[in-house]
Amino acid sequence: MFIEIEPDSAIPIYLQLAQQIMEGIASEELAPETSLPSVRAFAADLGMNMHTVNKAYHYLEEKKMIEIIPKKGVFIHKDAVRSATAEEKIRMEEELRPILTEALCLQISREELAAMVEKMVREIREGSK
Repeated sequence: MFIEIEPDSAIPIYLQLAQQIMEGIASEELAPETSLPSVRAFAADLGMNMHTVNKAYHYLEEKKMIEIIPKKGVFIHKDAVRSATAEEKIRMEEELRPILTEALCLQISREELAAMVEKMVREIREGSK
């Protein structure tokens, strides 16, 4: 899996890393129970601080995307791809609201928004940007 971090992005580095791992899961490039590098090894490979990788891993663990097993390693959670719970759907709506509000202020139509979503879903599933 290729990870590309944009240091000048407004998105924190740990979130960029977490997002790219989630995209790997969504595109099935990273299958359930696949092992990921240790925090130390991943940080060295990516040329970043270990605390940044650790923060990304804990973020993904909270979302049940990965599982950290002490003394064994880090693995894609067996249930990373699953049906969303009611709470997860509510959280998704809350996270989408500010983006949709801004889109409406910019007069982006429903049709354009739907086309954007379809394009991104296609790109994620195909594993490209």
